[in-house]
Amino acid sequence: MSGQSRRPSKPYRRPKKDPVRILAFEALRAVDERDAYANLVLPPMLRKARENEDFDGRDAALATELVYGTLRRQGTYDAIIARCVDRPLREVDPPVLDVLSLGAHQLLGTRIPTHAAVSATVELARVVLGDGRAKFVNAVLRKIAADDMDGWLERVAPEYDDDPEEHLGIVHAHPRWVVSALWDALGGGRAGMEDLLEADNERPEVTLVARPGRSTTEELIEAVGQESALPGRWSPYAVRLAEGGEPGALDAVREGRAGVQDEGSQLVAAALANAPVEGTDRFWLDGCAGPGGKAALLGALAAQRGARLLASEKQPHRARLVARSLAGNPGPYEVIAADGTRPPWRPGSFDRVLMDVPCTGLGALRRRPEARWRRRPEDLDGFAPLQRELLRQALLSVRVGGVVGYATCSPHPAETRAVVEDVLKGRAGADVTAEWIDARPLIPGVPALGDGPDVQLWPHLHGTDAMYLALLRRTA
Repeated sequence: MSGQSRRPSKPYRRPKKDPVRILAFEALRAVDERDAYANLVLPPMLRKARENEDFDGRDAALATELVYGTLRRQGTYDAIIARCVDRPLREVDPPVLDVLSLGAHQLLGTRIPTHAAVSATVELARVVLGDGRAKFVNAVLRKIAADDMDGWLERVAPEYDDDPEEHLGIVHAHPRWVVSALWDALGGGRAGMEDLLEADNERPEVTLVARPGRSTTEELIEAVGQESALPGRWSPYAVRLAEGGEPGALDAVREGRAGVQDEGSQLVAAALANAPVEGTDRFWLDGCAGPGGKAALLGALAAQRGARLLASEKQPHRARLVARSLAGNPGPYEVIAADGTRPPWRPGSFDRVLMDVPCTGLGALRRRPEARWRRRPEDLDGFAPLQRELLRQALLSVRVGGVVGYATCSPHPAETRAVVEDVLKGRAGADVTAEWIDARPLIPGVPALGDGPDVQLWPHLHGTDAMYLALLRRTA
C-alpha cells in the first residue's frame, strides 16, 4: 500500500427530520395499518403538531395536501412505481411503498421542484426506514422524476378505445370496478364520466350548516368574514368556507348551534322535513343517526314545528356523538342506542322517518379518498340485506299517511333504487304498502336531479357528495 493514499471517508451525516413529511408518513401508516380514515386521524395529528411554534399554517396545509393527494392518486402512483421497481409491488414493504408514494405525489402532483422532492423524500426515508432502504427509495424516485404525469400516463394506461374503464381508472385514480359502477349509475358518455372522476379528486369545500332557530347563515358569514364565506349553492342553511377556514374557531360551531355538513346531506334532511304528510306531524325518527349531522338539522326543524325527534344509532359510541350534536336543541328529543333492524319502538309510531343506511360510501370519495382502494365489489352483497331490512323497518315504523326518506351516500344502483324497488315489491319480505313521492320539487332550485321520483346528487353537477334520496308514503 506504500505510495498510495487513501481518500478519507465522508463523515456520517445524520438525516434531517422534516416534521411535515414525517407527520404525512405517520398518517399514511395509520390509514394502512389500522384501516383508519385520514379525515379522522389527520386533524388531531395537526393540532398536536401546531402546539410546536415551528409548525405553522403553511406546514399544516402542505401536510394535508401530501396525505390526501397521495391517497387520492394511490392507484395511479402504484402503476407508475411498479414500472420503476425490480419486483412485484406486493413484495415492496408497505412503509417503503408509502414513502415512494409520497415522493411520487410531490414529483408528479405538486409544484415542488424535482430536486427538492427527491431530496426531502430520501431524507424522510433515512429517518423512518434507515439508510439502506433510503438508497432504494432514491433510485426509484430518480426513475419517476425522468418524466412528468402526462408522460407516465401515456406509458401505464391503456388507450381509451382499447379499454375505456381501465384507461379512466388509471388516469383518474379509481379502481376499475368503481369506474364501472359509477358509469352505470351516471349513464352518458365519456365527458360526463371524466367530469365526475375529476370531481372525486378535488378537495371538497368546507360547508357549514346553520341549524334553524339556533343560528343563521348571516351570523356565520359575519363571523367568518364576507371575503372568506359564501352562501350555499342550494341549501338555505349552508355557508361555504374559503380554503383554509377553521370551523372549530367559530362560536356557533363550538356551541353546537351550527356544524360542518355537506350540502347534499342538508338537502336530504330538509326534503324529508318538507314532504307532505297526511294527518298529524308530531313524532320524527332518525333511524341511523350516527354521527349526528342530519339528526341535528332534523331536530332543529322539528323543534320549530313543535315535533319530537327520536335519534337512534346502533353503535353506542356513535350514539354519544349524536347526543353531542343534538345537545342544546330547543325542542324535545331523545337519543338511544338501538338496532334499526330490531327496533324497540312500536310499529306505526312516527309521522316522519329518515333511514340513512350504511353503504359503500362511493358517493363521498372526495372526503374519504382511501375508501376507493379499500372497498371491494363483494361489499355490495354484504350491505344489501341490511339496507333492505332497515328500509322495511322504517316503513313499519311510520304510520299510514306518514313519510319515509331512504338515503345513502352512494350512487351505486344496487344500493339505491334497487333496494327501494325490492322492498316495495315485497322481495325483501316487506309487509307494508307504500307509494313513491316525487322528491324533486322538495329540493327546489337544484338542476339535473334526474327523471324522478327519486333524486341523485353528483359532485360534478351539484358540488355535493353523491347523495341518493327516495321518499315514500305508507299507504296501508
